[in-house]
Amino acid sequence: MSEVFEGSFTQQDPIPREGIEAAIRVMESGRLHRYNVAEGEFSEAALLEQEFAELTGARYCVAVASGGSAMATALRAIGVRPGDKVLSNAFTLAPVPGAIASLGAVPVIVEVTEDLTIDLTDLETRIAASGARVLLLSHMRGHLCDMAALMTLCDRAGVTVIEDCAHTMGASWDGTASGRHGAMAAYSTQTYKHVNSGEGGFLTSDDEVLMARAILLSGSYMLFDRHLSKPAADVFEQVKYDTPNVSGRMDNLRAAILRPQLKTLQDQCDGWTERYREVESGLRDLAGLKVIERPEQERFVGSSIQFLLPGWRADQIRNLVARCLKRGVELKWFGAEEPAAFTSRYDSWHYANPEPMPKTDAVLAQLMDMRVPLTFSLQDCAQISRIIRSEVSALWQQG
Repeated sequence: MSEVFEGSFTQQDPIPREGIEAAIRVMESGRLHRYNVAEGEFSEAALLEQEFAELTGARYCVAVASGGSAMATALRAIGVRPGDKVLSNAFTLAPVPGAIASLGAVPVIVEVTEDLTIDLTDLETRIAASGARVLLLSHMRGHLCDMAALMTLCDRAGVTVIEDCAHTMGASWDGTASGRHGAMAAYSTQTYKHVNSGEGGFLTSDDEVLMARAILLSGSYMLFDRHLSKPAADVFEQVKYDTPNVSGRMDNLRAAILRPQLKTLQDQCDGWTERYREVESGLRDLAGLKVIERPEQERFVGSSIQFLLPGWRADQIRNLVARCLKRGVELKWFGAEEPAAFTSRYDSWHYANPEPMPKTDAVLAQLMDMRVPLTFSLQDCAQISRIIRSEVSALWQQG
């Protein structure tokens, strides 16, 4: 009888006891709003920002309501206006072009490679053709491009880089933490990311003017002195009359839940990658399936895994998804014509008016995606890879 996996692909680890107790204390105080503090006291949100800045090596950090809010705040802080063109990669999730479009700016979509990273040759071409001077770079599903090459290209062209690190919190390129290359970096703390507050996000930067704008944009009113990870007061004086309040603050309840999770982040990241490697090893050397090789310079976080099905027809892939699901394994296909759940293809973002992307189309047509929760054991991961392997083999032999 064919084995069936009985675990859940959407079950998370519980919130640490320390976080639960901190959240209870916040609720008992009733002071959920981040600026509702006693004299001489700093809020959970302010302490969280300080701790996340220290963790990443950034000078400044502001905690916000979501990863999408972090990206939109970064774009506003950098000065993106309605009608401006902003570059971004074709393989990403809808909140990335959505953050651009929310400002009335125009997304300029860039091709991706079979390594699932932005195509630097196409990026250079589109910079020249569009005149865009901002890149919102999505490290989609935790895949980092050659960041040294990308920054050299962008610096030479006068393009400011914002990193979307929703899937790379805890990752690094050639020893430099993800988020430390561009002018600003946005992170997510949504349930399926590397720390979990349901919704939430961070924005980091070393630039004092950009961060002063970001703190004001996040909804600080004139209470910016209640932040710990912030520029000096005179920097706020330069921008406070010209920066709108676009409220998107994180509250103390979510901050209390997150602070203990930062202490174990690296152990969590190592756990994800160990599980990723277990699944990957079970899928290697399989006819009809191609694993995506990770560069030596990349320290990635394997909270999801992707693989390619070169030469497969759409009907075969739909059949594979259905057969795996019947055996308890949830695969997503990025080549589907219609958006489903969290997954959408660049050409479904009609508001972006994207040009045809033949290279990206060829990649997405064969691209499979699967979550790897920490609630899986290594034995679970081995079983999952056996199920995928058996179904791929059966369908590939049928042709």
